[in-house]
Amino acid sequence: MSKFLVIVESPTKAKTINRFLGDSYTVKNSLGHVRDLPVSKLGVDVKNNFQPTYQIIKGKSKVIKELQKIVKKVDKVYIATDQDREGEAIGWHLIESISIPSKKIERIVFHEITKQAIEKAIKNPRQIDMHLINAQQARRILDRLVGYKLSPLLAKKIRRGLSAGRVQSIALRLIVDREKEIEAFKAQEYWTIKANLKKEKEEEIFNALLIAKQGKKYEKLGIASEKQALEITEDLSDATYKVSKINKKEKKQKPLPPFTTSTLQQDAWQKLSFSAKRTMVIAQQLYEGISLGEKGNEGLITYMRTDSLNVAVSARKEANDYISEKYGKEYLPANQRIYKTKSKGAQEAHEAIRPTSVFKAPELIQKHLDTNQFKLYNLIWQRFLASQMADAILDITSIDIQAKKYLFRASGQVVRFKGFNRVYTDVGNNKKTTENLLPLLRLNEEVSLLKLLPEQHFTLPSPRYNEASLIKTLEKYGIGRPSTYAPTISTILYRNYVRLDEKRFFPEKIGIMVSDLLVKYFPDIVDIDFTAQMETDLDEIAHGKGEWVKLLQNFYEPFEKTLRIAEEKIVKIKAPTKPTDKKCKTCGSMMVIKDGRFGEFFACSAFPKCKYTEPILKKTGIKCPLCDGFVIERISRRRKVFYGCSNYPKCHFVSWDKPVLEPCPLCGAKYLVEKKSKKKSYLKCAKKECTYQKQLDSNQEVK
Repeated sequence: MSKFLVIVESPTKAKTINRFLGDSYTVKNSLGHVRDLPVSKLGVDVKNNFQPTYQIIKGKSKVIKELQKIVKKVDKVYIATDQDREGEAIGWHLIESISIPSKKIERIVFHEITKQAIEKAIKNPRQIDMHLINAQQARRILDRLVGYKLSPLLAKKIRRGLSAGRVQSIALRLIVDREKEIEAFKAQEYWTIKANLKKEKEEEIFNALLIAKQGKKYEKLGIASEKQALEITEDLSDATYKVSKINKKEKKQKPLPPFTTSTLQQDAWQKLSFSAKRTMVIAQQLYEGISLGEKGNEGLITYMRTDSLNVAVSARKEANDYISEKYGKEYLPANQRIYKTKSKGAQEAHEAIRPTSVFKAPELIQKHLDTNQFKLYNLIWQRFLASQMADAILDITSIDIQAKKYLFRASGQVVRFKGFNRVYTDVGNNKKTTENLLPLLRLNEEVSLLKLLPEQHFTLPSPRYNEASLIKTLEKYGIGRPSTYAPTISTILYRNYVRLDEKRFFPEKIGIMVSDLLVKYFPDIVDIDFTAQMETDLDEIAHGKGEWVKLLQNFYEPFEKTLRIAEEKIVKIKAPTKPTDKKCKTCGSMMVIKDGRFGEFFACSAFPKCKYTEPILKKTGIKCPLCDGFVIERISRRRKVFYGCSNYPKCHFVSWDKPVLEPCPLCGAKYLVEKKSKKKSYLKCAKKECTYQKQLDSNQEVK
């Protein structure tokens, strides 16, 4: 009979830990939280120090009864839930629900699920940390107060099914404010002039950019019109181009630190096109353990909800050994790299996200991982290893070329030593380390002008947020914590406040209405500084330096007053409707166009007596390739535009690419599809076997 019980949250975690413990231990899981605030009511006594009323979550009674039986038969119970506030709270709720005697309780924490880490944790147990639990309780109650008080108001004044929350409302406001900035933005024209040059008796062409006139540098908008640009090119028509200055220098490029939750989500989005939610699901799998064949389950990465850049000394040493063995000692930095956390309120007791062992190289375990697990593990492994490697060294060359009173500059760089770039490069194409060769030139040497290239540009507004930039902004301002980014984005998408189009967030009409109402009547709820300060106060409670009841009192009293005023002042917003000449098929009344959760639709004007509705079909003019229907624009539940057959569900034709009514000149297909990437937009043939393409920006055909 086992003497000890270990309780964790998930079956996979239990399976992995069970491998490392002997017959004296029984490992069980709770399947997450077992207790929470009630679903159907507030569950918080605001008049009695905000005392919460917790209930056993539906379906968890069986789990609790099973654990109660085991607890009676063992000497000790190790609470081994996750190391953050949420994990501490899950552990506390387990203790309270099961009624575990205090003398039997031991709390253990670990950053990774490995044999060494588990054995060390069991040798160094601690008590349940009530400071962490109070911080989690305060956050949970804050969110409940905002959600249960504001959501009914939104439903009453705007539309049923709406909700509000502290962090989600800030995220929504950021997206809405950015959209308003874009709409108000007025583009300004400006020009640049580039010279195509080459050294005498050499074929290689290099470019130099006009940067100054008579010793005064051009500002970005310095050449404001085509007229100015043409005057300059005319003035340069008889110019001689001569090298006036050559500047060479060495530049060192340092690696990025290992991942935190935020930077992992950003990089996974940019490099792998993973959503924050998808990234966290896969990271959880890697943390809890993957079966590596005969070896059984092994945790492959450290805990994935962290804002710390700390790395264990043993992990740094192992990385140094691997780098030295695999790449050579020249790839080791002069001193071991130790990174300082800059994130507000970071929990320094945690570690950065890293592989549990760098010797588990991705290619060695790839056969045990599915495609997405491998991609994410490879990203984490590469980023960590690179963070412990030597700098990349670049040779930078800058050549100034004088032409009459004008100064052009050509820039080039060569990678002298790849350093950490042997393993991992920055986001995207890493232009910082892209080589650009210049010819060998001497001072006062003349070069030949092939062509002057004036180019028109327009200033651009700040881009719409994508998942990566939204998470980066929330973290920058100290809004939310590692565990909140993914659910925050999921919520505003699920509520149809925003949609993702071309991987950018666009606010929907209803999202703008909600945000504007909150800004007007509840400015604190959507104020960045106020919400950031609230996070700081919660951190203080977690560190034992703040009182959770006082925090709630300071928030709730003014919030309740504002709520009463808003109830009185906000006039119910009636759904805007547009008349049509279409008649209802049920009652014969005229149909109107209404705006709903999934966009505009036809509805009977006699509502609520008649509830007949019809979808609005946005035709593309293209016949369905599978049947006699036609292709129409549709919107998915996640507010993403796609294209399907009008005969659905009889016909299941679907395409995420926009069809364009233009025949393929190469194979005769009746339509093309529009493809977009970060770098270019182009049309291609709808038939996969056809290679026809046409750039949208240049009309250049590629066959």
